[in-house]
Amino acid sequence: MGLRRHSALLALLAWPCSAPAEPVTHPDCRAAPARTETLEGLGPRGELRFASGGRAVLDSLRWPEDDESARETLLARVGQRILVTPRGLPDRWGRERVGAEALADAADLAGDLVAAGLAAVDPNEADALCRPALRLVEEAARRRRLGLWRDASPDAQDGPALRRLAGRFAVIEGIVRHVGERGTRTYLDFVPRGADGLTVTVTKRTWRTMAAHGLTADSLHGTRVRVRGIIEIGRGPVIAAATPDAIEVLHGQDVSGVRR
Repeated sequence: MGLRRHSALLALLAWPCSAPAEPVTHPDCRAAPARTETLEGLGPRGELRFASGGRAVLDSLRWPEDDESARETLLARVGQRILVTPRGLPDRWGRERVGAEALADAADLAGDLVAAGLAAVDPNEADALCRPALRLVEEAARRRRLGLWRDASPDAQDGPALRRLAGRFAVIEGIVRHVGERGTRTYLDFVPRGADGLTVTVTKRTWRTMAAHGLTADSLHGTRVRVRGIIEIGRGPVIAAATPDAIEVLHGQDVSGVRR
């Protein structure tokens, strides 16, 4: 099976109309009526520009830092009719967050980029990941070492490698060694105290939301998780989990015997 066909099949699995999905109630994920647009061009950071004058960004997708391949993929769609489904409210620049499907071949624009490993899944400025099934598409691309995933991401315990990614978006895996709940935020440590490795910070508001979905200090301790976000450097490498969707439990990979 060719890459294009394989990517298209994976993308269709992620498109909301292709399979039953859990009801989405978060305001950022409420869909407005779909409409058709003609793709006229592409602005910075993957901004879709329509002949109508409208501007949009693809929902649930993090535009890559090195965007040449992703840009070429979307530029090939210029002049085509696109079925656009807005979600939530426009961003601070007045751009809609949209699901986008090319009418010519029913291709899911975001799904194809993720399936080819050209972009990662992320809520971006939204408070919820509206298309969580795209993470399965991303996982398939990661297993095949496509695009962004050609080189394995550093482990959460590899402090020097994480420091080299400072200021960049990354998807990191590791085992939660300690959970510290404080007044304003919670800290998830992936290395023993004093060691050089990842810490994830979670605001009190986000931590409450996570707890409501069963992610607590007890359930996360000793569990392998996948974290996505911008790596900053404090005393060590830090990712601030902006939403509950930034932390994904990798089921079946719990580790017993981790010291508290």
